[in-house]
Amino acid sequence: MKIGNYTLHSVETGRFALDGGAMFGVVPKIFWSKTNPPDELNRITLASRALLLISEKKIILIDTGLGEKYNDKLKNIYRIDHSVFSLKNSLKKIGLTSDDITDVLLTHLHFDHCGGNTEIVNGKIIPTFKNANYYVQKNHWTAALNPTERDRASFMKDDFEIINSGGQLKFLESELTPFENISVKVCNGHTYSQQLPLISDGNNSILYCCDLVPTVAHIPFPYIMGYDLRPLQTLDEKKQLLTEAMEKKWILFFEHDPFVEAVTLKDSEKGLVVDEIIKI
Repeated sequence: MKIGNYTLHSVETGRFALDGGAMFGVVPKIFWSKTNPPDELNRITLASRALLLISEKKIILIDTGLGEKYNDKLKNIYRIDHSVFSLKNSLKKIGLTSDDITDVLLTHLHFDHCGGNTEIVNGKIIPTFKNANYYVQKNHWTAALNPTERDRASFMKDDFEIINSGGQLKFLESELTPFENISVKVCNGHTYSQQLPLISDGNNSILYCCDLVPTVAHIPFPYIMGYDLRPLQTLDEKKQLLTEAMEKKWILFFEHDPFVEAVTLKDSEKGLVVDEIIKI
């Protein structure tokens, strides 16, 4: 797929699992389990899917996935699996290495979105993308350094401290970015200042849905994660952005759906539903 000057690639970085009840909040299991069958510990399988944008001057990665720095305890808790997909192998299939990445646009700093920022080499944590600048909203950075008791477990400082101390971390303070044809939609329901990249050339647009709409099953407005700090704000943000996406025929790209990469929407008697499933 091509939008503006960018050729787009879906980048699979791994699989993991989270509690199905937490992923769907107040929605009863009898509904969400039809499309997301849980394992014996009530966990559902999730993708950790990044988006790569390649132009003549830039190679931009949106989010970096889980990474591979976890001990056995965390691997078991989150059922982390890199046996089929990994960030470096997916880049290799496109003919790239981590050294080719010029910029990393981070939606937010929860471990399943930015764990691939860094890696362990010879016992030391180093940036995975040594030639890249990393971008995050400044307000989110402040929140990540001072998390609440409710979301503290989502932030792992080994994922982002070294890129800041090394001068690679850059801060955005609006919906504008330094990249041509890329803006962000800033949302505050899931976490403070989560940024959803919108790649658009005026004719074609794709929205990286991140944790506002983590899977295709989360398209219905009330399907909101229990992880969200302000679920009613998420509800308002979903209504506004998904309605805009339907009206403007944006493609929605899912970071966590294990089967569906992207869709377009249409209106129906039941509300917004999938119009077309799209492979990036």
